[in-house]
Amino acid sequence: MKNKSRFERLEEVVALDRRFSSTIISYLTVLAIFFNLKLVVSPFIGVAASIIFFLVNATFLGRAFFEDEPLFLKFMLGSLLLIVLLCLAAWLVMIAYNLDVLRSAIALGIVATVCSFLDKMQKKKKLGMK
Repeated sequence: MKNKSRFERLEEVVALDRRFSSTIISYLTVLAIFFNLKLVVSPFIGVAASIIFFLVNATFLGRAFFEDEPLFLKFMLGSLLLIVLLCLAAWLVMIAYNLDVLRSAIALGIVATVCSFLDKMQKKKKLGMK
């Protein structure tokens, strides 16, 4: 019997959430980032919320697109893809409007939605194949 590392278990918990708990956590971190930028302005809250947002959504993308890769490579490629999606969403929001605190939170929400949607679509496709 193979022992799983904590990171593998964490990845499974995030990527295989059936009740959308990881997606809700991702949205809550977007709200935390927004309220931190608007009201509190605490670097500790901002860093913690950003790290959680990054870990959850990079795991979603890594699992959706690079499922057959080793855990580290899957996370790194998911992180790279998350950065690309964040840049693309921020660029689109910046073209349409000025990129301020509210519109930055909108861009984060868009990316969180896309990451969760891609992960769910990959699961549905995988279940349909089996």
